[in-house]
Amino acid sequence: MLDFLIYLAVSLALLLVGLFLMEITTKVKEFALMAKGNKAASYVLGGRLLGLAIVLYSALANSISLVDMVIWGAVGIAAQIIVFYLTEWLTPRRFNVSQSIEENNTAVGLFLLLLSISIGIVIAGCLTY
Repeated sequence: MLDFLIYLAVSLALLLVGLFLMEITTKVKEFALMAKGNKAASYVLGGRLLGLAIVLYSALANSISLVDMVIWGAVGIAAQIIVFYLTEWLTPRRFNVSQSIEENNTAVGLFLLLLSISIGIVIAGCLTY
């Protein structure tokens, strides 16, 4: 039972750290926009949270120790952030992703939600061994 609680606490801490890092490294501040009722921002934030959770699930399921899980969880979080930026950078230039979220463009928000989940699944697969 103690191991479960330790892994749970560390996993939730990693999830919060990952979400915090994504929030401070992106142009759009989803929490502030969400507080104003911006649905697109809530889609983006929810997708990031789910994508990170998928990555951390894989790190948990495939780790051999708590330290191993923390290392691979951190690698997965970093990969999630980097790949998200690369994908956002490769997005067609017909619209500005950050501006679209600030303008509450729910189509872009939904796309980014699905993008985060997709990236999370791919990274989670890479964390299996």
